[in-house]
Amino acid sequence: MVCAMKTTRLTFIGAGNMARSLIGGLVADGWDPACISVSDPDTEQLSALSSRFQVNTDTNNHTVTEDAEVVVLAVKPQVIRDVALDLADLIQKQQPLLISIAAGIRATDLQRWLGGSCALVRCMPNTAALVQSSATALWHNENVTEEQTDLAETILRAVGLALWVESEDLMDTVTALSGSGPAYFLLVMEALQEAGQVLGLPETTAKLLSLQTAFGAAKMALESSEDAAILRQRVTSPGGTTEKALEILENGGLRALFSDALNAARERSRELADQFGAE
Repeated sequence: MVCAMKTTRLTFIGAGNMARSLIGGLVADGWDPACISVSDPDTEQLSALSSRFQVNTDTNNHTVTEDAEVVVLAVKPQVIRDVALDLADLIQKQQPLLISIAAGIRATDLQRWLGGSCALVRCMPNTAALVQSSATALWHNENVTEEQTDLAETILRAVGLALWVESEDLMDTVTALSGSGPAYFLLVMEALQEAGQVLGLPETTAKLLSLQTAFGAAKMALESSEDAAILRQRVTSPGGTTEKALEILENGGLRALFSDALNAARERSRELADQFGAE
């Protein structure tokens, strides 16, 4: 039996990678596909979604929004203003829960384009949603009810971890940490693989060892109640090879580099929010 929440009428505006990932996670989690609608100008993407998940599709945003209880704005930040302006009258009439996954779009700007107050959740999933392993932070405004809070969290939990932040300002930090974060870890894996190859390992061997080591470290950290620093200390024998390697990384300023990188990403997120909000 499908629970009542999973028969909520849910609409996605946009059929890109994130929407497809969320839809796949929701259907796998037991959400009724007949209650999910998607709109996008790309008919090929819509056809693929309909064929794979048996969801409703249309190229008209108004058609899929008319009876929606939840509307997920899954379009690129560059076009969300036009989408919001076009849907404003319908949103004000229907008053659905709005979930925006557009990076750098502030609630005040989005509500201005939508013509007034509305129940709004901002969230920042990352690309690991493609494999149901996203780390997602959410923030909601004062118009969101407790029931809608639970509903938004359920939707995002379909593709991984979902947790709330208290201040919208923190969404720029979230963007810098977990939104962009997969690329940081992929860069580390890339660097480990290249170093292994330089030291004589075949490409495939270096790649698989790098990937599995990263997966194993993450799994250890996720399944342990201890902080990552404690786990690192436990696998670092005094005078051993790991200690020597970590000494090089620490002396090279690894922590400062990550701090500078996140600060730069956060500031860029704020710049983009100013840019998109001014348009």
